[in-house]
Amino acid sequence: MAKIGINIATGSLQQSEMIVGIDLGTTNSLVAIIHPETKLPTALKEFDGSSIVPSVVHFDTYGNVQVGEQAKPFLESDPKHTIFSAKRLMGKSYKDIQTHQDFFAYKVIDDNTESLVKVQVGNKFYSPIELSSYILEELKRRAEHILKTPVTKAVITVPAYFNDAQRQATRDAGKLAGLDVLRIINEPTAASLAYGLGLDPTEEKTIAVYDLGGGTFDISILKIANGIFEVLSTNGDTYLGGDDFDRVIIEHWLKQFQLENLDDHKTLKQQLRLAAERAKIELSKADFFETEFAGETISITKEVFENLIQPIVQKTIDCCVNAMNDAGLKPADINTVLMVGGSTRVPYVKQTVSTFFNQEVNDSMNPDEVVALGAAVQADILAGNNVSMLLLDVTPLSLGIETMGGLMDVLLPRNSKIPTKAGRQYTTQKDAQSGINIAVFQGERDLVKDNRKLGEFTLKGIPSMPAGLPKVEVSFLINADGILQVTAKELRSGVTQSIDIKPQYGLTDEEVEQRLMDSITNAKTDIAARALVEARTEAEQMLAVTEKFVAKNAFLLTKAEISVTAGAMQALQLAITLEDKHLIQTKTEELNDITRPFAERAMDQAISGALKGKDIQDKDF
Repeated sequence: MAKIGINIATGSLQQSEMIVGIDLGTTNSLVAIIHPETKLPTALKEFDGSSIVPSVVHFDTYGNVQVGEQAKPFLESDPKHTIFSAKRLMGKSYKDIQTHQDFFAYKVIDDNTESLVKVQVGNKFYSPIELSSYILEELKRRAEHILKTPVTKAVITVPAYFNDAQRQATRDAGKLAGLDVLRIINEPTAASLAYGLGLDPTEEKTIAVYDLGGGTFDISILKIANGIFEVLSTNGDTYLGGDDFDRVIIEHWLKQFQLENLDDHKTLKQQLRLAAERAKIELSKADFFETEFAGETISITKEVFENLIQPIVQKTIDCCVNAMNDAGLKPADINTVLMVGGSTRVPYVKQTVSTFFNQEVNDSMNPDEVVALGAAVQADILAGNNVSMLLLDVTPLSLGIETMGGLMDVLLPRNSKIPTKAGRQYTTQKDAQSGINIAVFQGERDLVKDNRKLGEFTLKGIPSMPAGLPKVEVSFLINADGILQVTAKELRSGVTQSIDIKPQYGLTDEEVEQRLMDSITNAKTDIAARALVEARTEAEQMLAVTEKFVAKNAFLLTKAEISVTAGAMQALQLAITLEDKHLIQTKTEELNDITRPFAERAMDQAISGALKGKDIQDKDF
């Protein structure tokens, strides 16, 4: 007699494979499915009834990782080793976040470069991709625990305002967590699906999705017709959300109660942040909030709170105005306004949005769950269980180009809809470099040697310029026939070259499936290899810049400084030869710390020379 697996948690029959929907949020994350019996989107809940996993990661002194509710207490007791709001760092460079550095209690490495950010915890360095993968791993573990079924495939949502680098970073995080990310979809589209919009093929509506989460805001204007979602316009801010409500409360308290500067007191700073978060939540229901902090009683009224957040909420309305203008619509043209994100629970937010669109907003669904529920609906469509929705042709494998160190830089992720296009800017690595080789690859692995080469060409005739100055835009365009056109253009000179490739042909379905399996099986080693290559590349660039600087500005340095710099350069050179990413990054930071004052001294000297009428154009900073 055959045995049938029964899911004890839900009482439903097990399915051999589930595609889950995941909302990877700034503050909270969660996972949802279409319930096999009710056929309704359902957020997976543990026995305590909670569907939410706080997007918090804690590292103890032994390197062990805790995620979610287990990690949350450490925000107060061990803030330096506890990471929150990692989503705000996804795909960001140091320059993008330097003005917000004070918000983070943990150490975000800031050396004022275009490189992607790293978070330092003890003597180890983590990318936002790695940090997000820990949250996704926890969601995967939770889903498997509840469903009693292996979970390897997912749809993950991102803000509509996320750029290509941020989307790719999210996809990489999923891969590192052992998930085959079938689709990255916009949060507004997911919310619409959760509300049932677009499921009726005869329905035609124009909707606005106002999504204010913990760290990101976006407004999207969507047109739904014949089961197809058309994005008319999007606007928003990847650095605006409920965290900013907390921040203005903190600033108010610091000023009102004349609290001392807390920069050197990480634990107190975090306690104040958590108190501000409680105040925001309480003031959504009450008119007054009061608590104890550092032996003092601090308080705030609802009226003061609303005055403080007015400029932040107004920024979201400004984005709404821009989105409406871009779509060529008036508020009267909008049929429905959907409210998404935990921060929309604040009554002042709802009132302001309702006034702008001149209609009652639709907030009938749990604003924390709605995006994940919509992702589950999309997952159900991809699983072939909902045939009323239109699915366009997609690319079977990712397409990208080779970058320094033999890395695969994906421009078009697998499952991108056809026709489609994407572009990204690159630059030269050497002074007076006159050409760049563009090698195009197809596949899911992080190193190009493990992927399939489709073609290559060299962009020649780049004018002689210092390294990093030329801007070369590489663009991919796939037409409806599946033909890929790759174009490279140096933007300063206009030099252009392109080739046509047919990436869809030459691989069987079995070969595509094998490549996907290989990418999942080798995800951890692949991403570790990528991180090592990136660390080495950054270190080599640091050595080259330092060597060049010292040669030109030796007269500004003492013998002792030159000696210390040489020692740090040797230590970094040695680290590059070893297979230890964290050691390389540590030695890179040490060299950076040593040389930073020299660069400032050189700048002072140059400014001084300029004020005396001297020519400083030949100086190298």
